[in-house]
Amino acid sequence: MIKRSFLGFSKSHLSYETISGPPRDPEQVPVPEQAVYIVKAAASLAGQAGLAPGLKVKTGQKLALGGEGGAYALSTVTGKVATVEGYSGDFGNDWTRIVIDVAGDEQADDLFKASADDIDLATAVAFLGPVPGAPSLSALADSEKPIHTIIVNGVDKDLLSVTAQHTATSDIEAVTAGIGVLKKISGVEHIILTVQRDVIPGYGHIGAEAKAVDPIYPAGFPVNIMRDVLGLAVPNGKNPEDLGVCFISVEGVASIGRAVDSDKIPCDKILTLVDRDGTRHLVSARVGTPIAEVFKFFGITVKEKDQIILGGPMTGQAIFSETHPVQPDTDMIIVQDGADIPMASGYPCTNCGDCIRTCPVNVPVNMLVRFLEVGQYEEAADGYDLYSCIECGLCSYVCIAKIPIFQYIKLAKFELDRINTAEAANE
Repeated sequence: MIKRSFLGFSKSHLSYETISGPPRDPEQVPVPEQAVYIVKAAASLAGQAGLAPGLKVKTGQKLALGGEGGAYALSTVTGKVATVEGYSGDFGNDWTRIVIDVAGDEQADDLFKASADDIDLATAVAFLGPVPGAPSLSALADSEKPIHTIIVNGVDKDLLSVTAQHTATSDIEAVTAGIGVLKKISGVEHIILTVQRDVIPGYGHIGAEAKAVDPIYPAGFPVNIMRDVLGLAVPNGKNPEDLGVCFISVEGVASIGRAVDSDKIPCDKILTLVDRDGTRHLVSARVGTPIAEVFKFFGITVKEKDQIILGGPMTGQAIFSETHPVQPDTDMIIVQDGADIPMASGYPCTNCGDCIRTCPVNVPVNMLVRFLEVGQYEEAADGYDLYSCIECGLCSYVCIAKIPIFQYIKLAKFELDRINTAEAANE
């Protein structure tokens, strides 16, 4: 719900969802006939690891692209590789799509089991990066940025989602086990669990300090938690890891705990599904399940002009195929009715100031967007705090001119990074 003052001059705000009533179990989507995995790497690397059509795989087996330390997915099914194909994704990134035909009898891969009892950081990075929740374990292994604090973030990434909140309140035993594993493999003793202020049920024996976060979006963003919980300001162009703080999703931590306790790779992803009429479901599905299978289970038919959004209404991305899979970081899927999709426009900024008032990090958005619209990205970064933006999407939400400010900002950051990379390579 958006709340405004009577006079309209104070900041508008949007509230995170809160689970009411006793915890409920998610609805389980059946194992699909085909599982799909997407890896951010070129398909040409697949051959180096013998990943090719016809390869038999087991549940929990690594699907590696390249040699040791390369990108990989984890098979959540038993079956045979059907296809391995590359494609170009957002902003020109190379991705590989791996499709597995699922077999009738499930068999578990034992490679992780041999190391689970005495797990170390290298083993965790090698096996647990793509588990449900996508824990950012590689940040703990970066010797150039030593970590002294781990934030287990139990606040949802976007509005309408209750995925993280469900894990933080209903799966606390796995979270506690995961915190113990994190301490063991990283040597970091200062671990904080952040949860919404109005849902704290008591976390006295989890091995971490519990901290409350205001239920006002985007208070759960890492930069805001750094400021409000730790009292640290993240400098322009830096990230929490530069200050020695690593953020890991609460579901990622629960997956780590579950993996080590059971000696098995977790396969099921919790997500929030919102239908076109606003009906919300808490869902459990195998990572790799095509979204079409999720829709089929709930009787959802996507019409011609409907929009499928991965992620929340503020920061999610539209996709154009129901064959896209549930991924380790898929916290939410929204089906938006074609009649309700707000259209962007080329109408000029009216200088109403709503974007400035709503910005949680005080970026002068009205000036920034003027430079972004004409492609003057360096001027936008140097003079109007482009890199201070945390990409919460509030500016686009409140813009009465319907300017796609959020998309302009993401494009500008991509273009500047591409230019800087090219210049560094030519030096």
